[in-house]
Amino acid sequence: MESIDMDVEEPVNADSSVDSSSFKRFGLKNAIQTNFGDDYVFHIAPNGDWTQMAVSLSSNVVKLYSPVTGQYYGECRGHIGTINQISFAVPSIPHVLHSCSSDGTIRSWDVRNFQQVSSISAGPSQEIFSFAYGGSSMNLLAAGCKSQILFWDWRNRKQVACLEDSHVEDVTQVHFIPGHQAKLASASVDGLVCIFDTNGDIDDDEHMDSVINVGTSVGKIGFFGENYRKLWCLTHIETLSLWDWTDGRNEADITDARTLASNSWAMGRVDYLVDCHYSSEGDRLWVLGGTNDGTVGYFPVDHHKGKNAIESPDVVLEGGHIGIVRSVLPMTNILGGFSRSQGVFGWTGGEDGRLCCWSSDDSCETNRSWISSTLVIKSPGGRRKHRHHPY
Repeated sequence: MESIDMDVEEPVNADSSVDSSSFKRFGLKNAIQTNFGDDYVFHIAPNGDWTQMAVSLSSNVVKLYSPVTGQYYGECRGHIGTINQISFAVPSIPHVLHSCSSDGTIRSWDVRNFQQVSSISAGPSQEIFSFAYGGSSMNLLAAGCKSQILFWDWRNRKQVACLEDSHVEDVTQVHFIPGHQAKLASASVDGLVCIFDTNGDIDDDEHMDSVINVGTSVGKIGFFGENYRKLWCLTHIETLSLWDWTDGRNEADITDARTLASNSWAMGRVDYLVDCHYSSEGDRLWVLGGTNDGTVGYFPVDHHKGKNAIESPDVVLEGGHIGIVRSVLPMTNILGGFSRSQGVFGWTGGEDGRLCCWSSDDSCETNRSWISSTLVIKSPGGRRKHRHHPY
């Protein structure tokens, strides 16, 4: 066990200058080394009451930890291809974790005993890149596959629809829109974002509400704003765009997002965009950008009154990772409130195989980091997952 000193700085009044003291740094509370060799962390997902978090690894394993203490609970094994998404997606069964994979399956796991309880297959030679539970009756399971969107009634695992004319490349994202559970948004390497109405018998023609042409391969989408009527989009060439999905109107096209973020701090070049996070409190949207040596910043996106600017970071997570960060799980509202997190700001995972826990207080554990390389054993066939490339 190795002790690592980390500085924890208190926030000061921010200004518009590129001054590294104008944002808040969080201290590294502890770091869990999850890998041998070149395996690394893909995604981190919490359960509904934040008593467990699931972590998917490039060894095709999902591991469960305590998000407060970092205690290791167990693992779920069964996928034979890259795990592309994990989620505790159905509130009525909070102890069940769902995962999808390039092996063409969506599997469900009881995290009380780490056993698989169901598996749905998209068919031979298929891959599943994303999934979502929703629909007006909360009975639909949608999956983004190779140029297709498949739907099942998850209660009986019966396939109810297949949309195969809307996209011509891999469907990287499917999301039921918050507050509009009958609406499904899909995104693809073909550069399109499609909005569907999933009421009734779903088909490509009658149930497609609109199409947004982003113009380049889409990596991630999400929703923000009043009634979640706006959509953010991150592409595989590291651009950010904002849309009103109700009418397909483009509200911002920030092609130089990395440059704007790089110019807003003194931590070096922002090499990639990780994600976007939204807080309805204050209607705040952040784009998360990172450096190749593992520093991550929360950069506010000023999307009001047509400004569309990327501002100096509100939060910087520095000193925990030594490689690209793949996933950021905040346990607290950035604008305030740490009630459920017991002093923990959140967790990050990356290509260095580390899970890093970031502290939001001055507790005695803040300046200590612990490393254990016994939490996962590299599988013989483990392979690295690469980002989608548009062409």
